[in-house]
Amino acid sequence: MSCVIVKVYPNSPHRRVIRQAVDVLRDGGVISYPTDTIYGLGAAIDNKSAIERIYHIKRISNSKLLSFICKDIQDISQYAYITNSSYKIMKRCVPGPFTFILPATSKTPKKLYQKRRTVGIRIPKSELCQALVEDLGTPIISTSVPAGPDEVLNDPLEIRRRLGDQIDLILDGGILISEPSTVVDLTTHEPGIIREGKGDVSLIY
Repeated sequence: MSCVIVKVYPNSPHRRVIRQAVDVLRDGGVISYPTDTIYGLGAAIDNKSAIERIYHIKRISNSKLLSFICKDIQDISQYAYITNSSYKIMKRCVPGPFTFILPATSKTPKKLYQKRRTVGIRIPKSELCQALVEDLGTPIISTSVPAGPDEVLNDPLEIRRRLGDQIDLILDGGILISEPSTVVDLTTHEPGIIREGKGDVSLIY
């Protein structure tokens, strides 16, 4: 197992740990890290080879949508078009366990939207996630660590056991009770719930 595993406290991450993770991301590495919903696989969104590695780890087609984490709504506006009504919805929901599907801008790497011209974007309620994005200076991929067709891994030691030869760094925030984010489609006039998860859907309407 070649990957390094480092203990982290998601609500008060040590600066040394953040710097270590960001160095890996800047070097084109792939990390696993706890979010407010699941353990994610992460890569810098401007690194094509790292994103390809994530598709390989998940064993999915590169036509599948990979969501990513932004620092705040202003940051999102660089990568997606946000209408006034979408802004009001997002303002009620973030930071929190929601993934928003939005029309992509030209700044979003084409690999992340392919022909759909839409992207999935999150602002998790997590000091760790916020610190990673802020220090890196660009959004990072946020997609579940796979265990099977309908299962995700929530134990960092099990992640290392199964995927340690494919991941460069695992941030160990302890075992999570995995619950996926609520996915909200904001590409049409009325918002639509694609997947109901941890987020409170009453905030959408």
